[in-house]
Amino acid sequence: MAEKQFKVTADTGIHARPATLLVQTASKFDSDIQLQYKDKKVNLKSIMGVMSLGIGKGADISIIAEGSDADDALNALAELMKKEGLGE
Repeated sequence: MAEKQFKVTADTGIHARPATLLVQTASKFDSDIQLQYKDKKVNLKSIMGVMSLGIGKGADISIIAEGSDADDALNALAELMKKEGLGE
């Protein structure tokens, strides 16, 4: 299992467009990938799950991956977070 923490820096938080990008990236991997915010965990491959969290600016989130390509998945998602200005 691999895990990375992020602080959301985007003014709009994780709304429709960034959530879609995260889901599309996560879906490329075989690993089970979860997004955790506060005390809730959702499947990062589910747009409805991600949107249901209502993640705003300044939120602390964790991405947890478990499986054969977990490290690759986390690295790709971390790169996306930085490239899109979503979090650090």
